[in-house]
Amino acid sequence: MERVELTAEIPLDAQGERLDQVAARLFPDYSRSRLQGWIKSGELLLDGAAARTRDKVRPGQVITVGAEVEQVVSWEGQAIELDILYEDADIIVLNKPAGLVVHPAAGHADGTLVNALLHHAPEMASLPRGGIVHRLDRETSGVMVAARSLQAHHSLVAQLQERTVKRQYCAVVIGVMTGGATIDAPIGRHPKQRKKMSVVAIGGKPAVTHYRVERRFGHHTQVSVNLETGRTHQIRVHMAHKHYPLIGDPLYGGRPRIPAGASEELITALRGFPRQALHAQRLILEHPASGDILEFETDLPADIQTLLSVLELEDPVVAAY
Repeated sequence: MERVELTAEIPLDAQGERLDQVAARLFPDYSRSRLQGWIKSGELLLDGAAARTRDKVRPGQVITVGAEVEQVVSWEGQAIELDILYEDADIIVLNKPAGLVVHPAAGHADGTLVNALLHHAPEMASLPRGGIVHRLDRETSGVMVAARSLQAHHSLVAQLQERTVKRQYCAVVIGVMTGGATIDAPIGRHPKQRKKMSVVAIGGKPAVTHYRVERRFGHHTQVSVNLETGRTHQIRVHMAHKHYPLIGDPLYGGRPRIPAGASEELITALRGFPRQALHAQRLILEHPASGDILEFETDLPADIQTLLSVLELEDPVVAAY
C-alpha cells in the first residue's frame, strides 16, 4: 500500500457541478468509482470537511485527498524491444511505435516505454520519471528523446520550457483544408468528459500549433504540424477544434466518416485504420553536454504510408505541394 495525498482548487468553469464529477476532472488518474468511495469514507474532503458525492461545488473551494491505495504500477526494467535512433551517455533518441504507453500509470501498470528504457539503461531509474521529459500519446508513433543523466534531464526540460525544441508531426485529417495556419487556443480538461481535453475559455494552459498543407485529397488532407507547446492531446484537440479531426481518432473525431461514393478500398482503409493518423516525424534539439544542434527524422510508419497510398488512388489528390 502507498499513501496518496492530493490537493486541487475548484476552477471557475466548475461552478455548480457535482463534487464527484469535478474530482474526476481534477484527478484523472483515478476512476470516478474510487473517488466516490473516498468521498463516502471521508478520505476526500471539500474545504476540509466531509461532503456528499452530489454536493455542488463553488470556484475557489479546495478538494483534498488522503488515502491508502494499492501500488499498481511498476517502474522496473522489462525486456521490451526499442527502436533506438541515437544514444550516448546523456540522451536516448528513439522511434516509439503506436500502441506503446510512455510511462506506468493507473491502467497501465507495466509494459511501457519507461519499463523498456530501465531494462536497457538501469541508471535511468534514478532520474525523475525514469528520464522521460516529454511524451507521445499511446497511439501516436514517432521520434522522442529521453535523458540518461541528471544534467541532460535539466537541460531538456529547460529547452522544452523555453520552446527551443522543434517537433514536427505528420497528420492526416478529415476534410479539405484551404491552407496552413496557426492555432493559438488554450487547452484544459473537458468540462464534462474527464478523459478528454478541449479548447477552453477559462482555466486552460496556453497552446500553440502551427500547420501547413502537404497534400489535399478529395475529402482529406495530409498536414505537417509544428508544436510550440506540448499540451496533452494538443494536435488532436486543435485539429478537432477547427473541424478537421484526425483519421482514426474516435475520442475527438467520432465514428469514421465515409465519403459518398467511396470505393470498398477507401471504406476499408478508413474504417480499419487502428489509431489516430499522427506520427512525430522530426525532432531538433540542443545536445545537453556538447551544445551541438541535433536533428532526427523518421520515416512514416507502414500504416500511415498505406493510408496515404489508398487516399491517393481512391480519394484523388486535389493539389500537392
